[in-house]
Amino acid sequence: MKGVVVKSTGSWYLVRDQAGQLHRARLRGKFKLKGMKVSNPLAVGDHVEFDVEQAGEDTAVINRIEERENYIIRQSTHKSAFSHIIAANIDQALLIVTLVSPRTSFGFIDRFLVTAEAYDIPTTLVFNKTDLYDEEMQDYQRQISHMYAQTGYNSLAVSARQHQGLDQIKTLLQAKTTLLSGHSGVGKSSLINLIVPDLELKTAEISDFSDKGVHTTTFAEMFEIDAQTFIIDTPGIKELGIVDIPPAELSHYFPEMRQRLNQCRFHNCTHFNEPGCAVIEAVRQSEISLTRYESYLSMLHGQDNRK
Repeated sequence: MKGVVVKSTGSWYLVRDQAGQLHRARLRGKFKLKGMKVSNPLAVGDHVEFDVEQAGEDTAVINRIEERENYIIRQSTHKSAFSHIIAANIDQALLIVTLVSPRTSFGFIDRFLVTAEAYDIPTTLVFNKTDLYDEEMQDYQRQISHMYAQTGYNSLAVSARQHQGLDQIKTLLQAKTTLLSGHSGVGKSSLINLIVPDLELKTAEISDFSDKGVHTTTFAEMFEIDAQTFIIDTPGIKELGIVDIPPAELSHYFPEMRQRLNQCRFHNCTHFNEPGCAVIEAVRQSEISLTRYESYLSMLHGQDNRK
C-alpha cells in the first residue's frame, strides 16, 4: 500500500493511505541506520510504501521511502553531528514571525529563507500579532516587508487575536501542501485554529519571565483542510543551523546576490573582503540590504546564532 506520513512521534508514525484511512506504522529496522546523518529517517510529508501487519488491524510496517521532491532541514538539537528534517514534499512555506512577544531575529528569518531557497520552496513571511504594534512598530514592519519584497519575498501582516488577514492566508493555502514554521510563541497554532476551527490545537501564553514562547506543538503533524489543501504544523524552532550548504555556494541562495553571479573580479569570490566584489559594492550603494548582508556573513563564518 502507498500513503503519506501525516504525523511523526519519533518511533511511531501515522500514515494516511490513498483511501484516506489512517494507519499507525513503524519503520522497518533496516531503514533506521543506512548511513543517514539525520535524527529522523522519516518526516511528515514523506511518501511511503507499507504493509498492514494483520487483517483488521490498523498497525503497519513501512518498507520503502519514496524519493523526496524537497524538504526543510535543520541541525539536530540533540545530536550535534546529525540533522533533523522538519517536513518533506511541500509546495510552499509560511514563516510566522513576530516583532514583539517574542521577537524573531533577522538571522533566523534569513537562515530559514536560505534553507528554503536551497530546495526551491517558495516562502511567504507572515507578520503576526500586529495588534501589539504601535504606530512606530507598524512603520518598522512595513520597512522590513519592503526590504524582503525587493529581494523577491512576499509578506503578510496579520493578527490572530483580532482575526485580521485570515482570508489572505486561506487564499495562499488553497490547493497546496504548506509548512507553517517559526519560533515557539509566534502564534502558529492560534492561526491554524482560526483557519481550521475543528482542530482545537493547544496554545499557551508567552512566558512573562523570558518573553519566549512555550512549546505547545510537540510533534510535526499534517492536517487536511480539504481534499487538495494540507498544512503542516511543526514544533517551534529555537535555532536553525544551516545544513549541507558549502560556503562557496551560500550566496547562490540569496536572490539579490545570485543576480550578481559572475560580476565579481574573482570567480571564487566569497563577498567578504575581496577587491572588485560586486556584492560588496551593491551593499555600499544600498542596492543590497546591510541587514541581509550581515546575515550572509554570519552564516559564511559559521555564526549561525545571530540574534
